[in-house]
Amino acid sequence: MRWFFVGLLLIVGGSALASDVFLIPENNPKPIYPRELQRAGVTGDVKVGFIARADGSVSEISIRESSHPDFAEAVRVAIAQWRFKPWTVEGDKPEEQEIIAPMIFRLENQPLHINQWLKTVKCRAVNENLGNMSEFDWVDSNIFAYTRAYLSNSLTRHQLSDEKRLAMIAKMNKRVSMIVRSCRENPMRKFTSLLPVEIRELL
Repeated sequence: MRWFFVGLLLIVGGSALASDVFLIPENNPKPIYPRELQRAGVTGDVKVGFIARADGSVSEISIRESSHPDFAEAVRVAIAQWRFKPWTVEGDKPEEQEIIAPMIFRLENQPLHINQWLKTVKCRAVNENLGNMSEFDWVDSNIFAYTRAYLSNSLTRHQLSDEKRLAMIAKMNKRVSMIVRSCRENPMRKFTSLLPVEIRELL
């Protein structure tokens, strides 16, 4: 799964260009996508503000907007660890800069034709992929992650309400154990034949 730190940092207050301070990341761990939201297919956005200081540290982290409190907390924890290359305060270079950064949590971005591949996958491939994974982790395996990602891509999102899309993903997640056991019993069966019918119709 992916999170995206969107493009440019937005520098506010005063003239960003006049300061001539270009922030160079030295340690910028990405936010950890909350597992429960990832499994449920929930995506979202966070707008975070913070102060970058001349010594490279960050402070005064504030969540300006967030589509879910768990995304906000993941961003807050990550930003608290961020460090930038220190700069010398001289001339018009400030001691600190206020930054606003948009962050987007999305499921793995798959090609639109991933549905064609999903329709060809046999249960034996699913069985091999699961290997020695514990039953608790089956829902996080690639095949189910790819299916959730397909249901969450931009084309599908425009055709389904979030409520319906999330309900479909929840229904699939509840059936993961049954699907895996059926695959182990019938390795030549197609994976998609075991999915809820409303998901099969979208593939």
